[in-house]
Amino acid sequence: MKIHRRKQLEEKLKLGAAYGKLDLVFASEVGTPIQPKNLLDRHFRPLLTKAELPILRLYDLRHTTATLLLSAGENPKVVSERLGHASIVLTLDTYSHVLPTMQESATNKLEKMMSGT
Repeated sequence: MKIHRRKQLEEKLKLGAAYGKLDLVFASEVGTPIQPKNLLDRHFRPLLTKAELPILRLYDLRHTTATLLLSAGENPKVVSERLGHASIVLTLDTYSHVLPTMQESATNKLEKMMSGT
């Protein structure tokens, strides 16, 4: 991120007032939002190819992140906020396939508390 920020500041200095004033972390060379097609064609797909990974959608990364966090026991409210869902209900409905193991974990925790071990 430090290298990225340094490069971005260099581009901003070079263009001066012509550089976009949106203060974006990831921006085009002129400081404007990155167009999704450019992001895919210039950056994302070449990274997948270099890593010898199958073609994925950016959405697949989002889904994987949510699934991994819920599987690791992260609070669904935190995952919901991270995804930008308007309601935790949407998150729970969408990722309910991850939750059965969470029920087992909750049962085990409660059992330990009740038995004093």
